[in-house]
Amino acid sequence: MNRSFAIGAGVVAVIAAIALYLSAFTVSMTQQAIVLQFGDPRAVVTEPGLHWKLPVVQNVIYIDKRILNLNAPPEEIIAKDRKRLVVDAFARYRIADALRFYQAVGDPRNADNRLRPNFVSSLRNVLGDHTLEELVRDNRAGLMKKIQTAFDEATQQFGVEVVDVRIRRADLPEQNSQAIFQRMQTEREREAAEIRAQGNEEAQRIRSRADREVTVLIAEADRDGQIARGEGDARRSEIYANAYSKDPEFFAFYRSMQAYRESMKGDNTTMVVTPDSEFFRYFGNESGRR
Repeated sequence: MNRSFAIGAGVVAVIAAIALYLSAFTVSMTQQAIVLQFGDPRAVVTEPGLHWKLPVVQNVIYIDKRILNLNAPPEEIIAKDRKRLVVDAFARYRIADALRFYQAVGDPRNADNRLRPNFVSSLRNVLGDHTLEELVRDNRAGLMKKIQTAFDEATQQFGVEVVDVRIRRADLPEQNSQAIFQRMQTEREREAAEIRAQGNEEAQRIRSRADREVTVLIAEADRDGQIARGEGDARRSEIYANAYSKDPEFFAFYRSMQAYRESMKGDNTTMVVTPDSEFFRYFGNESGRR
């Protein structure tokens, strides 16, 4: 009897332990929990720690309290100015109302699939009312704020609060980009040809001006040289005349010596003159008198 009682007590203890184990659940600081009874929500637990539920008949679904990312594939959008854009954007959100989120979405793993269409719709609606220039240059931050507001309004039914929206990239479609690139390349080549033509024209003008200036400088230098040579010759003649007037005999002797030196250069000199020629007047008589 004691043995049967011990066995029964042991079984009861095991059952109680299992029941205790199945009744307890913990919630971390990054989570919130919904207690379900046969799929029907019974309680929402937002405080971290150890909590209790009915074993077997109740189960717990955990929902993240942290800020989550929602990525959308690049979408082609038509802007207000009829420009086609490929926009790559993402959003950050957090689940503010766990019960509403569960009722609207069900399994948390389906959250992105349920929220992404609303995100894309908000992108299209906002960017469709603005031009490419506003998105790329003028008002990008303002447009991201508008998309955040529109997306937040669309996700209120899911118990979600949108924290931020960012546009990673906004480009023209590939075919448009290639066409624009080709047009820009053609324009730059045309501008380069015009600049080269203007440069060649200016270079030719500079060369012509330089050639003209060189011609003028050479002509002026030749003129000045001729004037200087003329003045030198005149001065030389004047010196010779003054020297000759002071001592005509010495001047005649000096000129004869220069003539002898110039005429008798070289190793083979032949002269055919008469002995009494005026050219040899100083050969026999240094006074030059005959």
